[in-house]
Amino acid sequence: MEIHPLAGSRTRYCSRTRPTKDSRSLHIQPVTCSDLQLPEPRASDWWHQLYPGHIPTSPLQKALLAAGSAVMALYDPYRHDMVAVLGETTGCLALPNLRDKMKNHPEGYRILQERPRIRLSTLDMARLQGLPDGSLGREYVRFLEDNKVSPDTRMPPKFVDDEELAYVIQRYREVHDLMHTLLGMPTNMLGEVVVKWFEAIQTGLPMCVLGAAFGPVRLSSRKLQVLATELVPWAIRSGLNASCVLNVYYEQRWEQPVESLREELGIFPPPPVRV
Repeated sequence: MEIHPLAGSRTRYCSRTRPTKDSRSLHIQPVTCSDLQLPEPRASDWWHQLYPGHIPTSPLQKALLAAGSAVMALYDPYRHDMVAVLGETTGCLALPNLRDKMKNHPEGYRILQERPRIRLSTLDMARLQGLPDGSLGREYVRFLEDNKVSPDTRMPPKFVDDEELAYVIQRYREVHDLMHTLLGMPTNMLGEVVVKWFEAIQTGLPMCVLGAAFGPVRLSSRKLQVLATELVPWAIRSGLNASCVLNVYYEQRWEQPVESLREELGIFPPPPVRV
């Protein structure tokens, strides 16, 4: 059998039998895509790119990505890329539900229409730093500075097969640090677990549920006791009592006091424990 690839081109091979002394021999000739006259992609095809960066995947591919990213995220919870993939490949039920909540709320609906982004390029950091202590904008900047994090580290979605749902999960990622600010939680493992409990109740995203359930395995016995007796009950009660946190146009609330916004949303004051 001889194979003769056509250098520098995308090649497909077809087999054609030719009479020889050995009837089992085959001669393989290369055929380029132009020879096969393959049809151009159509918008209706399942693999059509829906937004910049979108990677279309089949259900089987999503399942494999979900399994692999779950293992890696459990092994290293700070692998934000794996956490992001897990959220996108397992959110097929939760994301439409979140979108519907936003569509049925005046402020949430406006967010879906205007598509605001929380990034360094869209934030006036000097203005936020000049706001009074206790305001949402000032405390958000303080959180970023104290924990040495940036809103620009949030990965864009790739595996969500709906352009509007892709924005919903992008919005969820970009307000995650604001959840830390509202809940008064740092970015250490204990603080992340508490926020994940709150977000799991609020969003129903399997990624949040997984983080809430398995995150505590890395905590010390003392922190586990504080988590189980005080922080988790508070996070669950707040998550159940609060209105949808994606329905807040945070960019227009920077001057609002954090305590006022907590009260508006229905988030109970954090328990007086050191996290």
